[in-house]
Amino acid sequence: MISIVPPAFIYFIGALILPFLPGRKMKQTLALLIPVIAFIDLLYMPHGVYWTYPFLGYELVLGRVDKLSMVFGYVFVIISFLSILYAIHIREYGQHVAAYLYVGSSLGVVFSGDLFTLFVCWEIMAAASVFLIWYGRTKASLDAGFRYILVHLAGGCILMAGIVMQVVQTGSIGFSMFDFGTTAAKFILAGFIINAAVPPLHAWLPDAYPEGTITGSVFMTAFTTKSAVYVLARSFAGVEILVWLGAVMTIYGVVYAVLEKDLRRLLAYHIVSQVGYMVCGVGLGSQMAINGASAHAFCHILYKALLFMGAGAVIHVTGKRKMTDLQGHNLYRKMPLTLALYMVGAFSISAVPLFNGFVSKTMVVAAAGKLDRPAIELMLHLASIGTFLSVGLKLPWGTWFGKPDAKPDEISPAKEPPINMLLAMGLTAFLCIFTGIYPKPIYDLLPYAVDFHPYEAGYVVAALQLLLLTAAAFWIFIDKLMAGKPAVSLDTDWFYRMFGRALFRFCHSPLQGFSNSLRSCTTGGTARLADFSRNPLTVLEMLWHKLQGKAVPDKYPAGRISSTTNRPFPIGWGVCVSILFLFFYGLVYLRLSTFF
Repeated sequence: MISIVPPAFIYFIGALILPFLPGRKMKQTLALLIPVIAFIDLLYMPHGVYWTYPFLGYELVLGRVDKLSMVFGYVFVIISFLSILYAIHIREYGQHVAAYLYVGSSLGVVFSGDLFTLFVCWEIMAAASVFLIWYGRTKASLDAGFRYILVHLAGGCILMAGIVMQVVQTGSIGFSMFDFGTTAAKFILAGFIINAAVPPLHAWLPDAYPEGTITGSVFMTAFTTKSAVYVLARSFAGVEILVWLGAVMTIYGVVYAVLEKDLRRLLAYHIVSQVGYMVCGVGLGSQMAINGASAHAFCHILYKALLFMGAGAVIHVTGKRKMTDLQGHNLYRKMPLTLALYMVGAFSISAVPLFNGFVSKTMVVAAAGKLDRPAIELMLHLASIGTFLSVGLKLPWGTWFGKPDAKPDEISPAKEPPINMLLAMGLTAFLCIFTGIYPKPIYDLLPYAVDFHPYEAGYVVAALQLLLLTAAAFWIFIDKLMAGKPAVSLDTDWFYRMFGRALFRFCHSPLQGFSNSLRSCTTGGTARLADFSRNPLTVLEMLWHKLQGKAVPDKYPAGRISSTTNRPFPIGWGVCVSILFLFFYGLVYLRLSTFF
């Protein structure tokens, strides 16, 4: 008999209770306790299938627990605690409610054993997370949120279509490996890769994440894309197309990140790149590759949250979000702790030895090498170079250092962020370093037994060579890399943005004009018909005067019938006309009925 509860329910119930608690301290205490309770719940959750309920002749499974689901479950709960600690000073508790509904639905996806539960949680994820964007309370946030929810609703429709086809074909709602040869599986895959931000379906991510609230964006870095990686690993492991899609993602995200000047947009493009490693690992499909994808998801959730925390702290303190506004103001003297903690995340994502990104990323690249995929291996290495260039060198240089300009120093009173933000960053940085030096806790969680040693001389030397060459190239081309003005990079969202604007203009001008003309015609015709019905004799008299070229008599002002000029038709005439109409209608009806 299982006495524990689905971890998703802990977050759902907590989110519903939170707004009704009295006092700020009570709310903060509960917000911090929810992930702690969920973590204890996970510790006592045995492997197996439970929490099953009959539904319309099918069986809903709320608890399918194995090593693959547990590795994502643990990191989701850990990062939810660190993120809420980072956000605990926020007095707008609606953000906490949205965040915990988001976390709970992500855990619902991870532990769901059937497609119906998966779909419901999938959609709650989208609906809850969009509020973390809208709470930004700017026009850009509002617009980005609408685009975000439209893309995810479209993805949900595609996923639902695939699920319906799958259930019709197989008669089962079980969530397991799919036969990629079927149409249903292709639809389901399309729904999954939209959430994984696979190009060209990725543009919602760098569009929406930078416009979220400072604390909301930290939550968003962890759950949507990694839930997608989980479901891909669960149901499409070894599908070849994912290998190439993932490899392209790693390069694509890095190229756009190098061009960016906006702190959080640069980091958002790197989510696309890093998720590419995971998608590629899932596509490779070997035990080592699946381990690598799972480990990289675990590590990426930690260091990407840390990077967004660091960038968010800078924006929180200075109000500036672009490197062009921050460089040259010696921010390293005003926010040294934030810089140091950010660099832990930067070294982790850049796969510097002794940081956790080195452990997981090396495992994915090594898996490609063991499967004799040199082109894929090369693409993953190239992406790693671009990652260090943009996140490890360009962003910190442009934010905390840089050459001063002649502009007045508007951020001179800047100082370190609130203590809770620093504490959350410190704990996250500690986990990045700890699991980088001692990766065994992560290895123990992975789906398969691990036979991989990242600190072999070959891996370490290769990583150091790439890092040193990248640093040298940055120092040589630093002026060119930091030059330029902030601009919007043209991405695939241009197509649906332009389509949306064209559709709005079409609806606003030609379609609205046609509607107005049609309404004017019908209104005028209706008015004339009403006049005629009110007093046909008067209308006929006015028409007769017009046909003769004579002026309308003065008793009809403005050529219309008024109540003072009303000349009602005698009732007998009306009865006579009605009888004649019915008589001729009957004749026509009888005549036509002889033909049919």
